[in-house]
Amino acid sequence: MDDRPLTYLACPYSHPERNIRVSRYEAANKAAGELMQAGFIVFSPISHTHSISEACELPLGWDYWSTFDRAYLSMSCSLYVLCLDGWQESVGVNAEIEIAKQMDIEIQYLEQSNPRTDDHQT
Repeated sequence: MDDRPLTYLACPYSHPERNIRVSRYEAANKAAGELMQAGFIVFSPISHTHSISEACELPLGWDYWSTFDRAYLSMSCSLYVLCLDGWQESVGVNAEIEIAKQMDIEIQYLEQSNPRTDDHQT
């Protein structure tokens, strides 16, 4: 869809332990980079906002980030879900999946170290 050029990369982030949040951030960066190498135009909310969030001590929860994420999803033709531990329980990831369904956005699921990029043609 030319009018919705982005591929949105969802993954769990919020966790009480900072080291787990950082690990999730690093995994999101790797997956986003692999998708970009495959020709996707990627928006990764975790990659984009982790540093901003830490610098300004922004809230971690979906209540705060939902407005941002919904706006970026509206510009996306596909949603890739990075299936890190905790993704199925993640309030944010589950909400992003539901929003994608409502917006008729294609949904793909990625294993942490094996993005399925074979379907994409550049």
